[in-house]
Amino acid sequence: MTSPTNDAARPSFNNADQPDSQHQLLQHDSTLTVAQSVSLTLGSDSLLVAATKDTLAISFYNILDADISPAGLTITYAEHAIKEDVSVTALQYPIAEEEKANVEAWIARLLDLAYGNAQRYKRLKVLVNPFGGKGGAVKLYQNHAASIFAAARCKVDVQETTHSGHAGEISENIDIDAFDAIVCCSGDGLPYEVFNGLAKKPNAGEALNKVAVALIPCGSGNAMTWNLCGTGSVSVAALAIVKGLRTPMDLTSITQGHNRILSFLSQSFGIIAECDLGTDNIRWMGAHRFTYGFLVRVVKSTVWPCDLAVKVEIDDKKAIKDHYNTYANSVPPLRSPEETAGRSGGLPDLKYGTVQDDLPEDWEVIPSETLGNFYAGNMAIMSKDTNFFPASLPNDGLMDIVTIDGTLGVAKSLKMMTAIPEGDFFDMPEVNVRKATAYRLVPREKEGYISVDGERIPFEAFQVEIHKGLGTVLSKSGHLYEAEGPKP
Repeated sequence: MTSPTNDAARPSFNNADQPDSQHQLLQHDSTLTVAQSVSLTLGSDSLLVAATKDTLAISFYNILDADISPAGLTITYAEHAIKEDVSVTALQYPIAEEEKANVEAWIARLLDLAYGNAQRYKRLKVLVNPFGGKGGAVKLYQNHAASIFAAARCKVDVQETTHSGHAGEISENIDIDAFDAIVCCSGDGLPYEVFNGLAKKPNAGEALNKVAVALIPCGSGNAMTWNLCGTGSVSVAALAIVKGLRTPMDLTSITQGHNRILSFLSQSFGIIAECDLGTDNIRWMGAHRFTYGFLVRVVKSTVWPCDLAVKVEIDDKKAIKDHYNTYANSVPPLRSPEETAGRSGGLPDLKYGTVQDDLPEDWEVIPSETLGNFYAGNMAIMSKDTNFFPASLPNDGLMDIVTIDGTLGVAKSLKMMTAIPEGDFFDMPEVNVRKATAYRLVPREKEGYISVDGERIPFEAFQVEIHKGLGTVLSKSGHLYEAEGPKP
């Protein structure tokens, strides 16, 4: 913490003796002088702290709080520390009693710039899974996230989960008027439970609209954090949640038998599902277990035959790119906490019925006798450096479906794997991409894996349809995922 030595120093505003000084206070270049030789200037995107010899620029995004106390003016911010992490630090300057009104006005402007459309002082229900990933979630939260939330004056209620499904039980019974967001310290498993817990409420539509869901990355994949916050760092993710914008996000309904669940991330059948769920025995490898599982199965050239029908909306890659660009250049659909009209009931009705109903006549039947991979995505990034669905959008009412033949051979399969981090995967001719509103998949084999948000569901027929903007998340941009879109 920085504290000037001259306690008698008084802050002053540049041009404070001018008649329009209060007007100038509202400008981006408003400057507050403290400790005789230190000026604090509200720049275009940063707070500029200028001493006699040095100037420090603090991005408004990193400003957590500012207030006046008996100790004076305190500005708390997240300072970039080692590697990609941030830590809480503060500047403190004495303030004379007669200057408090002016300083309070300056603080108000600083916080307006620091938070913009983001909600301040969020009320957070923090769920920590002590068993997720490599089992270090409790320490990760306490050592790297808790201080960020405290410095931003968030109201935090922390609870450890004790068993599988516990996060869903907590969410099903949560008071949606008491919290602005549920923050999961885990992998993607807890957000899956939270969305489905909120979905069980009698007022599920209102609950999913009102309570945002966020993730502190403590698991193997942490896809939600990569997509919404653009980081794998616990502290940077905490900062992104503090500054997060309430963003509507599509969710999908999955019906299987008489059951209905929600999915926020993806559904997979074939090699991806096998790599995810078939490698639970090597979770100690972290994210590398997915790569290992992929290589083992590619060498075997396994196929997963099924019956597949899709309600296709866009199947041309150029048209998909045009759709992405149109959305990217549109006005961000920020969601107000008060926006609950028309969502007071339960989950929305299923437009296409369930997997037990007759197949709609206008769905496209896709030959899948030699299917190698089926992957339906609702987010772009599936794990670090794996931007599998670059054209995926948070709130366009469409899911992205990728199908790949299983008889391509080892060489082409390996080329696909390296093409993903390079951004070339989408345009490969062997990669079939469709934007759709629904699909049905019926496995032909008796045993295998189907993955929903990384969780295993029974290996039997299932049907999926998307609901535009049903869920709410906290995102950095309020508009797009933190991923590169498809190449022009």
